[in-house]
Amino acid sequence: MKSSIMAIAFAMPTALAAQELCTGYGPQTPRDISNVVGTNQQLWTLAPAATEMNLCNIHTHTNAEHKGPGFSVFAGSGIDGGYKCNDTDSLTEAELAPVHGGDDDHGGMAGVKPGDTIEVHWVHTSCDVTPGEGLGSCLSESCANPELRVETQVFLVVNDESALDFRDFAYDGNMVGNLHQPKSLPTGTGDPVVFAGSTTGPSYSQTTCSPFQVTWSVRPQCAKLDINSLHEWVEAGNVFNEDHSHGVRQLVTAPELLALIQ
Repeated sequence: MKSSIMAIAFAMPTALAAQELCTGYGPQTPRDISNVVGTNQQLWTLAPAATEMNLCNIHTHTNAEHKGPGFSVFAGSGIDGGYKCNDTDSLTEAELAPVHGGDDDHGGMAGVKPGDTIEVHWVHTSCDVTPGEGLGSCLSESCANPELRVETQVFLVVNDESALDFRDFAYDGNMVGNLHQPKSLPTGTGDPVVFAGSTTGPSYSQTTCSPFQVTWSVRPQCAKLDINSLHEWVEAGNVFNEDHSHGVRQLVTAPELLALIQ
């Protein structure tokens, strides 16, 4: 969002005619954050900084939903597709060693193993709510149309206790002032690219758009994350009821569905 980015024109997918795109919606997500092009005119004021909002949810997606400078290796189409960190194929045997937890024994974060890429979303809301499960935790009866901001980091998951510890970025009831906040957010992975978009997830596509208005803050480089810490976060229990990594929404490429990145 704020890094020096070269504008590269999007090409309309030949298999998707313009009339098949969902219309009448605001900008959609995920996108290639290295491409600033977008012609969707349904814009809104970007949400405040995450430090001025309530954390309402933390969840992960297996493979990156976005495409960026540090995560540009295509992993395929469908809900198990997305993008992988560029350094995936250069991991050591030790970093790829199997660990307790995950799919093998149904412990820890199911669907994540050493060598995987995950995209983590810290969802923040303008509503006065308590963090919890799913997008519903970001809304309330008295606050049905909140401002939303998603802080985003893509991780390359490794079996290495010297890598980043997921629990450093957890919630665990942390309050700053009167606001629910993560204990910290990742740094050192480049200036976040900030843009207007929507919610993601495999239920949406270029033909089925999300109606939510979201400010995205996506860091452009991957960071290595210790898988043991991720499994331990799940096994200790969390208010988000997260015990598995979610599927991806395929990249939105049609300029009509994207906001211009300033």
